Amino acid sequence: MRLCVFCGSSPGNQPVYLEAAQQLGTALAKAGIGLVYGGAQVGLMGAMADAALAAGGEVLGVIPRQLVERELAHSGLTELREVGSMHERKAIMADLSDGFIALPGGVGTFEELFEVWTWAQLGHHQKPCALLNVHGYYDKLIAFLDHSMNEGFMKPSYREMLIVAADVESILARVKAYEAPPTAKWMGNNGR
Repeated sequence: MRLCVFCGSSPGNQPVYLEAAQQLGTALAKAGIGLVYGGAQVGLMGAMADAALAAGGEVLGVIPRQLVERELAHSGLTELREVGSMHERKAIMADLSDGFIALPGGVGTFEELFEVWTWAQLGHHQKPCALLNVHGYYDKLIAFLDHSMNEGFMKPSYREMLIVAADVESILARVKAYEAPPTAKWMGNNGR
């Protein structure tokens, strides 16, 4: 099994974010789960990869050439794939992975998670999509997603597809136990 983790190329302002990235990297390796990620040596990305490698894990990075040229690529991974674009990066990461977890991050992290979650809603895959809500980082996003559902713009079954947990142990258990719900292409007038 391999899990793709989306996360920040910055460490964030709270030490707890870096600690969670390291905990997740270590936990994946100890569970025999390969890590697929964006291939950078910086921020939460680098800390998570380093922790997984230190614990003997398989770490696959996928990084666009322009970021390699900016010397952001991690040089000690199990495998590093250079690609031509962000679109190619995301497609390869998705193909290599059996599920997806988002740690704290910025717009790129949000976009990556929302894309794979949308693919799940459309039935393009049946892989788990999860948010590791470290230190309440995603509380306001979770509240907004619930608001979107309550306002009729998201099916409850689609909202339930997104796993949310506050700690590494819980998120890994829920990702492993995930069973995709049946999906319908479009919502009815009542949002159900």
